[in-house]
Amino acid sequence: MPRRQSFDTRVPTVLVRLDRNPFHHGTLGAARSLGRAGIPVHAVIESSTSPVTRSRYLRSARTGPPTPSSAALTELLVRLADEISHGSDGRAPDGASHPVLALPLDDVSALALARRRAELAPRFLLPEQTGEQLLRVADKAALARTCAVLGLPHPRTELPADADEAAAMAWSIGLPVVVKWSRPWLLPAGSGLRSTSIVRSLAEVRELYGRTPEAGSRLLLQELLPAGRDLDWFFHGYVDSAGRCATGATGRKERSWPDGAGLTAVGRWTANPAVDRTARELLDALDYRGVCDLDFRLDPATGAYHLLDFNPRPGAQFRLFADAEGLDVVRAAHLDLTGRPVPPHSPAYGRRFVVENYAALSLATSPRPRYAAEPGGARQGWTEYAWFAADDPAPALAMGLAWLAHLLRKAVGAVARRLGAGRARRPAAVPTPARTTPDQLTPR
Repeated sequence: MPRRQSFDTRVPTVLVRLDRNPFHHGTLGAARSLGRAGIPVHAVIESSTSPVTRSRYLRSARTGPPTPSSAALTELLVRLADEISHGSDGRAPDGASHPVLALPLDDVSALALARRRAELAPRFLLPEQTGEQLLRVADKAALARTCAVLGLPHPRTELPADADEAAAMAWSIGLPVVVKWSRPWLLPAGSGLRSTSIVRSLAEVRELYGRTPEAGSRLLLQELLPAGRDLDWFFHGYVDSAGRCATGATGRKERSWPDGAGLTAVGRWTANPAVDRTARELLDALDYRGVCDLDFRLDPATGAYHLLDFNPRPGAQFRLFADAEGLDVVRAAHLDLTGRPVPPHSPAYGRRFVVENYAALSLATSPRPRYAAEPGGARQGWTEYAWFAADDPAPALAMGLAWLAHLLRKAVGAVARRLGAGRARRPAAVPTPARTTPDQLTPR
């Protein structure tokens, strides 16, 4: 199993995330995972004040380009690589220049790096991926087509051409229906548009379709598979340069936010041979390389696990699958791309991962657990928290303060909208009609 001396600590890592989400706990998990192995970690993220910048394991943080274009990102990364590799005096610490590993943490970053891979090499180490390969799975409409071609269970998906067709398709699928934007990374900040929504009326479907030009990609409608206990699963893996997926595991989503249809708030490392087999067969069929995060939901009526999402980068909860030696998909990427062998996982079934802020929201809105109790009430394994760590406590404090401010802004906005709606509903005063006099009845 990998020990600290097994890593080439001369090769630093740059974490890249262009999504403007200060509460992305996966970025912090990657910084801690690599930093604890002695690997220098830098980041390109949304803000230099993000809670992750408080981590002791992050050497530096740069603000991403104002527009998430591949060219702007390439220019920024090249400058950063010069600074990291040569230092302020223009000389590398050991007298030699070393490449830098670039690790994308959101879809737009993964696509941008894949498209510019030829330009970034050999300065940067990246898996053998192309933008076209990643779009087959990152684009929600393309993923539906990919599943259809491969015969992989996937919720019924329709792509309407206009608002009327969107309403007709939603009625045919059955309300409520899942509405997704095919390329959610194109959604403009501050638009209020969500990458995935559950809508319950045809009016909502029409309204969302009308915002297609603003969203920047196609709207698709998808069958809503029923939620329930033990139905939501995920697979995280790393496929090395030879096409082997030695680091791969399945987990069960025990809590999510939003409840029943959102990100993992609480997850547990649990064996699921059917999901594991399906994921690995898909990776082989796609000839995929690099880190991946796949979401599945079991359809109780058919017993089939439907692929809901394929993210071509680490999922935010990837640290759930850190084994007893600390091996996870992020460390596997560093080992492989620096020419080290990637050993197989040592399963740690029962291990749990908790995202404190989202788990609290999920518990407040849905106290009932979404998982079945273990036989005899036993629940093995230990828990890792997304934000709090005894050896790195500062990010949790920074996140807590930022989260409270975020909730306060949301509450104030909700109150203001309610007051505004109340004023709009208040009937206007009806003027008293003037009394007509005999003189006014005389023709003029």
